[in-house]
Amino acid sequence: MSTVIELAPGVRAGFTQRGGGVSRDPYTSLNLGGHVGDDAEAVAENRERAARGFGLDPRRVAWMNQVHGSDVAVVADGGHAGDADAVVTTEAGLALAVLVADCLPLLVADPEAGVVGAAHSGRPGTAANIASALVGEMTRHGADPARCTALLGPVICGRCYEVPAELREEVARSAPEAWCDTAEGTPGVDIRAAVAAQLERAGVGAVRHDARCTRESAELFSYRRDSATGRFAGYVWRV
Repeated sequence: MSTVIELAPGVRAGFTQRGGGVSRDPYTSLNLGGHVGDDAEAVAENRERAARGFGLDPRRVAWMNQVHGSDVAVVADGGHAGDADAVVTTEAGLALAVLVADCLPLLVADPEAGVVGAAHSGRPGTAANIASALVGEMTRHGADPARCTALLGPVICGRCYEVPAELREEVARSAPEAWCDTAEGTPGVDIRAAVAAQLERAGVGAVRHDARCTRESAELFSYRRDSATGRFAGYVWRV
């Protein structure tokens, strides 16, 4: 598990890794995803371990049912946040979690307004501009994009994310910065570049990066690398 990051004054964040859990192969070992075929009791234990590792109450973590869409949920308590790919809260001590294994976990905070948000930006979500939808919902709850700090977590990099040419064109129509070539010279999608540009256009004042590529980093889960695998999570909360 990674260390706790100070995302902004009074706001903490962190990303889990593969180790320290109880799941067996191919989900070894700190799998936090409940939808990948792993034993439900193992996932529950892993989620508890992950929360406590960050100094959190496991009951005060909100989890989305991520559907690769552009809906944003607003929550005031832990547990199931419903079908959504972004979530926002104004509650102190309530952590927001986003599950990934190649998609991008996006964490955003405006500490002055006391608003934090998290989003799951995979290829469809990036094309749908879930990042802008998240910032918009945070703004409706008092955030100022110029005061916000965003953290883009580990994601499959454009050099590793090969897609058919027509799919690259489809994504680039709404997210031009996603257009790239892979290390092999084949069509690719650069989710990180696209989301960073979307945040800039949304007026977000500061953008930070955990620049690891999931496919290249053995300590992280990667669907593209391993196919059957677990999910790691990004967490953000206000202390």
